[in-house]
Amino acid sequence: MSVFSNSSFDDHERVLFCSDAATGLRAIIAIHSTVLGPAAGGCRQWAYASEEAGIYDVLRLSRGMSYKNAMAGLRFGGGKAVIFKTPDFKPSEALYERFGEFVDSLQGEYVTAEDVGMSVAVMEMIARRTKYVSGLPQRAGHAGGDPSPKTAFGIFKGIEAAVAFKLQKSSLQGLSVAVQGVGNVGYYLCRYLAEAGANLRVADIDEDRVQRAVDEFAAVPVALDEILYQDVDVVAPCALGAILSEQTIPKIRSSIIAGGANNQLETDADGRRLLDAGILYAPDYVINGGGIINVASEFYGGEDDEEVMRRVAAIGPRLSGIFQEAASSGRPTNEIADSQARRIIGEAGTA
Repeated sequence: MSVFSNSSFDDHERVLFCSDAATGLRAIIAIHSTVLGPAAGGCRQWAYASEEAGIYDVLRLSRGMSYKNAMAGLRFGGGKAVIFKTPDFKPSEALYERFGEFVDSLQGEYVTAEDVGMSVAVMEMIARRTKYVSGLPQRAGHAGGDPSPKTAFGIFKGIEAAVAFKLQKSSLQGLSVAVQGVGNVGYYLCRYLAEAGANLRVADIDEDRVQRAVDEFAAVPVALDEILYQDVDVVAPCALGAILSEQTIPKIRSSIIAGGANNQLETDADGRRLLDAGILYAPDYVINGGGIINVASEFYGGEDDEEVMRRVAAIGPRLSGIFQEAASSGRPTNEIADSQARRIIGEAGTA
């Protein structure tokens, strides 16, 4: 499949295919836009069903990063990378260092960070070969480290905003939330929700993660294929994307969808389907922007952890504005967010 004919291609500036026989590395780095600054976005390590699926994912994710960074007011454009977990994939320090060399060859056009399947330890290996990397161990008094807690905090503030707008409630006390995926981001989100008095239902492909949420937060375990359809106030998708579709939306019983997964809508038209179903949708790249805010603060410096948390908390009011504009215009929230992001990028390009 040609990159140019891929349905996720959106005038991307550059797509770099990375292959190294010695380490077994097969990766793709996609740069969607550098209008606002270097293209920033995490590197995902995943076992894709096909190369075409990986290309589709990295193109769609990188465009989402352009919009996410624009909406968060960051000096970053949008990029993303994927490392293919092939059947004979063997992670090694040499493999990640080689990926770092590919990142470095772009001379700052792309800044990588942690995403699904990666860790702070892996980012340290990548950083041996390039300075264009964030998500490294945090230094005292500075931003940095695992961005997952910041992502989760932003989602939590977004859920508060959605509940206030849709349910007219100022607290999450006693509300029910179904969390799909309790890995790094989902786990920290559950902690915030439990501390706020919400009742949790959780599901994950990893039973140990589910049990941890049960033990620590008194969460109720739910089958993975049923978690989206729970009779709850909020569904928070925090796993992989494309889970809101023409097939799944009619079965959803919650009135709010607000979670950390990227690309939750299978197609843009699914935003309209959610609106028609009376479901308030928090656009994913707005609500899950806490991690990249942390990454930007680490990369550019000058902000401590307290300032980062203040900026992440602004995700709530930002979403409230989107909800209000969507309600007054009758348009889906994803269309409102897309329009705002494109306007920010377009105005910067003109300037």
